[in-house]
Amino acid sequence: MEKRETSMKVGQVLHMNGGTGHTSYAYNSLLQKKVISLTKEMREEAIRNLYCRTFPKRLGIADLGCSSGPNTLFVISEVIKLVEKLCKEKNHESPEYQVFLNDLPGNDFNNLFESLERFKEKLNDEVDGEIGPCFFNGVPASFYGRIFPSKTMHFIHSSYSLQWLSQVPKGVENNKGNIYMASTSPINVLKAYYNQFQRDFSLFLKCRAEELVERGRMILIFLGRKSDHQYSKESCYIWELLASALNDMVLEGIIMEEQMDTFNIPQYAPSSSKVKLEILKEGSFTIDRLEVTEIHWNAYNDWNDTNFESSLPKSRIDGAINVTNCMRAVAEPLLANHFGEAIIDEVFVRYQEILVDRMSKEKTEFINVSISMTKKV
Repeated sequence: MEKRETSMKVGQVLHMNGGTGHTSYAYNSLLQKKVISLTKEMREEAIRNLYCRTFPKRLGIADLGCSSGPNTLFVISEVIKLVEKLCKEKNHESPEYQVFLNDLPGNDFNNLFESLERFKEKLNDEVDGEIGPCFFNGVPASFYGRIFPSKTMHFIHSSYSLQWLSQVPKGVENNKGNIYMASTSPINVLKAYYNQFQRDFSLFLKCRAEELVERGRMILIFLGRKSDHQYSKESCYIWELLASALNDMVLEGIIMEEQMDTFNIPQYAPSSSKVKLEILKEGSFTIDRLEVTEIHWNAYNDWNDTNFESSLPKSRIDGAINVTNCMRAVAEPLLANHFGEAIIDEVFVRYQEILVDRMSKEKTEFINVSISMTKKV
């Protein structure tokens, strides 16, 4: 068995599965789109208040952790269409749109850039009249640092990205048998994860405060939890079940125990109270709205678009397969980097079997923490 590097450079490894194949993020991101859709009212309120206050001639818009696929330009499209509607209502000339799409360097930016012309054509078809000029920029960098010039951004959006940490927390070597926070994790592991979240999120807020104009708006959507217990099943269970599949492979000698013991997910799903606390501590933003919502693990659980369903193989509508593919699109690059690509198919076959059992017996939902903020003057 090949022994692989045990340290993980998150900035180099963390990205969703690229391309458009059946295990790609582009093909398995309906859940993330539904989460974004839940904040439509919040987003429209923020844009109305932002744009109608000063009617800027240039509108700087950023999507942080944009990934690639059908969701990437969804929010950008919604923002531009709303601003164009407001311009017509107020008899104002359309602004220039300067759009920034940010993610880590490993993101599939090629697929993203290839989709821009189709996006512009579709946007022009959906908007009555001529749209203001749109300028697109790719920004391959970690958002845990400065990525834009000072006071150039008007609206920043990030969905299902900020739960990812800048690194695996230090001091979690004794989190044996687990790959994330769990009910069996030692207390020092829980503290290390929380401390890393505090450092990362505080830095994120500080950087965005420097980049936004006065009274600029920001909407963030986290994968989170309702409970203040860090190892709550609301945020940890999906990873515990993946750990079960890996541990079974350790027992059978397919994976080395040392490999298992040195693998931890660089993620922290915060409660709404922890998100609010860090924003108040950092002090640059006023909280306008904070919402907590739930969504079923299986994105197709209440999906009623029959035309969309008919275009998919019947097995894709099966709950456990949907969840497995969604998680594989997210976690495969991390697993392949640490354990090697040879075990990937086997891991997810076993994971699917576990999900079939658990999802038939338990309520399985993701918790979303959504927050709308205004930069203070």
